[in-house]
Amino acid sequence: MKIRTVLCASVAALSVCAGTTAAAPAPGRTGTDPVVGSAGPSAGLDPAALESAMDGVHHAGVPGVFAEVRDGGTTWRGAAGVADVGTGRPVGPDMRQRIGSVTKTFTAAAVMQQVEQGRIELDAPIGRYLPRLVPGERGRKITVRMLLNHTSGLPDYLPYAFPSLRGFPSGPDVSSRSLDDNRFRRFRPAELVEMGLAAPPAGEPGGPTGVYSNTNYLLLGLLLERVTGTTAEEYITRNVIRRAGLRHTSFPTGPRIKGPHPKMYEALHGLVSPPRDYSVYDPSWTWTGAALVSTMEDLNRFYGMLLDGRIVDRSSLEQMQRTLPVRALDGSTIEYGLGLHKVDLGACGTFWGHDGSVWGAGTVSLTRADGERRMSVAVNLQRWNRMDSSGTPQHHPIDDALLTLLGQAMCDDGDARAEQGAKARVAVP
Repeated sequence: MKIRTVLCASVAALSVCAGTTAAAPAPGRTGTDPVVGSAGPSAGLDPAALESAMDGVHHAGVPGVFAEVRDGGTTWRGAAGVADVGTGRPVGPDMRQRIGSVTKTFTAAAVMQQVEQGRIELDAPIGRYLPRLVPGERGRKITVRMLLNHTSGLPDYLPYAFPSLRGFPSGPDVSSRSLDDNRFRRFRPAELVEMGLAAPPAGEPGGPTGVYSNTNYLLLGLLLERVTGTTAEEYITRNVIRRAGLRHTSFPTGPRIKGPHPKMYEALHGLVSPPRDYSVYDPSWTWTGAALVSTMEDLNRFYGMLLDGRIVDRSSLEQMQRTLPVRALDGSTIEYGLGLHKVDLGACGTFWGHDGSVWGAGTVSLTRADGERRMSVAVNLQRWNRMDSSGTPQHHPIDDALLTLLGQAMCDDGDARAEQGAKARVAVP
């Protein structure tokens, strides 16, 4: 499969949750912040090329895009476009973002810490820990490891939490109604898990190919609470976020984001036109699967420390990096470990990280295995591709512009930038 095909499919991976073009964005780039570290300028970072690529994403139709790229001792930060299409307020490189499924790496790291302490066994059945929630044969067959790497066979609860999206794009009753109905709804994690458990299985537990499911990571949050005696949010905050020294990463306590952030425009593949702001939204529908808020600086720091063995020990990291094929929500296949996505870019190296989406916000964060090259990119428009009658996302200029930006952020080969960037997924919710 060509690398370009991987990302073009992955941009459409958000179809289960929402994209088309933005309402007319304000023109131009609004601020870059190159920071030269003590090691001096790096041959691997080209600020002018990064700025041009970021401008390209904005001009292709994304209201605002912001990023941080690190190469050795050099850091580049940039932003292009607007945080608010109504007022023209510029987007900034240090803004907070709902990072969606990037949260899964934080949750997986927390679980691995408990494995290290002997409170959780990776290959123990989940029914040992949560017998009432996952009883019977499923509870005996599904292990903690299967939840972490999406081989549990449990389906995603999202189509049941958002019933007006079932049958997208051609169902007779498909609409965006569920998005608005759930804006201030407070879901209980067990309630969402039960939706997934009640749905038809996505596969057999422990199969050779996994099926990506948010149900798995809500179960892991409940598992953390069971073995630690505290809330999952508190445990992850104390033992993962603070251990990494992250200053702007947190679980939101209500529908509003604290601190500077862009509005977040959801297009839902043309169902919401023009795209609507969903930055004010109760995050309980994603919890330990996708609820965190962070900055691009914090994400680059987090993945650098994780891959350096400073969040979990080396043996745990080795377990997290054991990948297998997992079918994403768009039907494409990714290499997935325990809360980590592997992206092999050949001469550019092997990158680890995750991507994520919630309504209106998309994030991708990838760090090279040696920790030297790191990039985190955020956009404030999601599901911009309109669908044809068969449910296939139609090509959009944003797709190409993102390929170029991600490739420029990760690779030094100018001829291969877009092709290499195509393996960086943007993003699964």
